[in-house]
Amino acid sequence: MANNLLKGKKGIIFGALDENSIAWKVAIEAVDNGAEIILTNAPIALRMGSIEKLAVLCNCKVVPADATSIADIEKLFTIALHDFGKIDFILHSIGMSLNVRKKRVYTDLNYDFLVKGLDVSAISFHKMLQVAFKLDALNEFGSVLALSYIAAQRTFPDYNDMAENKSYLESIARSFGYHYGKHKNVRINTISQSPTFTTAGAGVKGFNAFFEYSNKISPMGNASAIDCAKYCITLFSDYTKMVTMQNLFHDGGFSKTGVSKDVIDLFDND
Repeated sequence: MANNLLKGKKGIIFGALDENSIAWKVAIEAVDNGAEIILTNAPIALRMGSIEKLAVLCNCKVVPADATSIADIEKLFTIALHDFGKIDFILHSIGMSLNVRKKRVYTDLNYDFLVKGLDVSAISFHKMLQVAFKLDALNEFGSVLALSYIAAQRTFPDYNDMAENKSYLESIARSFGYHYGKHKNVRINTISQSPTFTTAGAGVKGFNAFFEYSNKISPMGNASAIDCAKYCITLFSDYTKMVTMQNLFHDGGFSKTGVSKDVIDLFDND
């Protein structure tokens, strides 16, 4: 049920690929709540995915942009400023590890792959924020979100170098959050989401088993992609305008649970 939480607001959604993408669901929720948006992704992702279908559903424009390219980001924000004036929210939902894709184990990383993954997954967030800051593209109390994962704080062996990517992503939110808050009253946060069946998530070795493990640990079970999207809408809204520089866990309690009875029962032979 939409509540018009974003009525009159304008935003940019980075990273929607297909119906499984959290960004896809955020886009639909944003429009249902009264926002106008621009969708963007890298040109290769636009060819692989079905973002044009989403654009029809959201009655919005798609602007191709490589999030690692300052020139592309500047062009994107210039178009947004022309179409909307200043914007109110941005979602960064971008992540990639070539080491994961190429099945390189953590003790045998390809460092060129590591640098490329860091650029796509995390440095792109800084580039996006820096361009927006310099162009003064966000309204006062605008909101910027990036999607993260608890492997930024804890070790999950098969998450590989994506853990470093997410750690840096969260650090950027804190550091840039200070400067953007101080100068422009813009808030920046990350959301640490439960394991979610997205195209990117499915590429992690052992994902299905870990999804079930997380579901058994979490008192409320794993948070769904649609619930994550709804949470994003609240963080784009005026109801959370003083929340900034935070990594916010949206995981059914997983991050605060040591062990659950469901998991203990799996090993209890009494």
